[in-house]
Amino acid sequence: METVKIPDQTTTKQPQPVEGETASVDYAALSDSIDMRAERSLVWKFDLRILPVLAIMYLFNSLDKSNLGNAKTAGLEETLNLHGNQYNIILSIFFIPYVLTAPFLGILGKMYGPNLVLPCMMLTFGLCTLLVVAVFNFSGLLAIRWFLGMSESAFFPLVIYYLTTFYRRGELARRLAIFYAAQSIASAFSGLLAFGVFRIDTGPLASWRYLFLIEGAGTILFGIFALWYLPRSSSEASFLSDDEKALAYTRMQIDSSAVVNEPLNIRDAFRIFKHGTSWAILAIQVCLGVPLQSVQLFLPVIIQRLGYGTVKTNLYTVAPNVSGAVMLLVLAFCSDWTRWRFPFVALGFLFTFIGMVTYVSIDVEQQINVAYFASFMMTWGTSAPSVLLDVWYNNNIASEGKRVVLTSIAVPLANLMGLVSSNIFRTQDAPKYIPALITTAVFGGTGIVLTILLGVWMILDNSRRDRRQGVSIRALDVPTERLRAGPDSPDFRWFY
Repeated sequence: METVKIPDQTTTKQPQPVEGETASVDYAALSDSIDMRAERSLVWKFDLRILPVLAIMYLFNSLDKSNLGNAKTAGLEETLNLHGNQYNIILSIFFIPYVLTAPFLGILGKMYGPNLVLPCMMLTFGLCTLLVVAVFNFSGLLAIRWFLGMSESAFFPLVIYYLTTFYRRGELARRLAIFYAAQSIASAFSGLLAFGVFRIDTGPLASWRYLFLIEGAGTILFGIFALWYLPRSSSEASFLSDDEKALAYTRMQIDSSAVVNEPLNIRDAFRIFKHGTSWAILAIQVCLGVPLQSVQLFLPVIIQRLGYGTVKTNLYTVAPNVSGAVMLLVLAFCSDWTRWRFPFVALGFLFTFIGMVTYVSIDVEQQINVAYFASFMMTWGTSAPSVLLDVWYNNNIASEGKRVVLTSIAVPLANLMGLVSSNIFRTQDAPKYIPALITTAVFGGTGIVLTILLGVWMILDNSRRDRRQGVSIRALDVPTERLRAGPDSPDFRWFY
């Protein structure tokens, strides 16, 4: 088949191959002819222009979602006269609209572009954060948390989909890790910011209200900038030349999507749930969600048990969260280098499992250093599985529509487990929270088992496919333009 030049997408509509037919372009041969220097230059442009902005957006997203834990240590409950389990209800209510709204916002993101939908979501959750300053009772904060859950619901799923339109499958983990590390940095920065803000003891507002004022205003300002700045996709970026746009399109066709910039077909997109692996991924997301949310929501409470005051407790959350970001980057870079996903997902689960079990097993008051180190291990094992699991299943879906649908359901499902996390850390179990820590460890242990089973099944299925075709090939050896049918294609190989 003759190799042809990819037309400029800004002026020419790309051919849409139908299922079962061969595309008119030999992308396998075209891959060999790509100028590696030009490709490195292109990827470097994406790294400099897209990743930092997305990382800062996610930093604000994480701050606005998790600042309630910091505010609790500074008297939020007393100021709003919360009693009983009202604080837990406020935490829990966030996750209901978060799950219900995410698939719809994910679909809107695919239809109108993440470059528009993501900043609009950011403006909305920034406004919700700002409005907390004017809250004076339980019902007011409850209402704001409901709308905050709606506005943040599809943020991370859309970012994952957005990055798959810029990076090849083998490039994705470390980039998504750099982006996701903003969450760990946000948790650390939140502790530092709270450390400074909570020292304000003058003015008309309670000290914790200034935290929401600063974070909400910053979120709104950066959302306006992102609305102007972000391109729709790699092949439609205004800062690229025509040749670079063509190269960006070709890269995605070879190693990301069956059809680049494919219009959304909702009925076809939901066919992703015909495959049993999708349900296995959702089960792993459930197991991931409890440790992830427990650490995000209650790390200040866990560290407070070591005997520190309000200011020091928030300050001492910084180091574990920074170490979690570092571990995330280490595991993600190793995953991209080895082209393996599931072993590193399982390893992340293992870290959290060991951290929780250690914290439960020791006398925290007598072994403060060991207990503090256990909090480090908790953060090591929450960020990495989340990122690498999302990369893992996105690597195995060549359809852009199916990717955005599964991601918009899987990621919120993990966050839905915040309903579990926010209700197992009960006031009557303070300060040890033994039932909560044991429950979290059990979910983590189950995640290890499910991850290993799914990874081993993918290896065995690839071997069966090799024997059937009489060849030995890897997932990266097959251009994604031949994989529109997904696992139903004989050429399909699992990226495990």
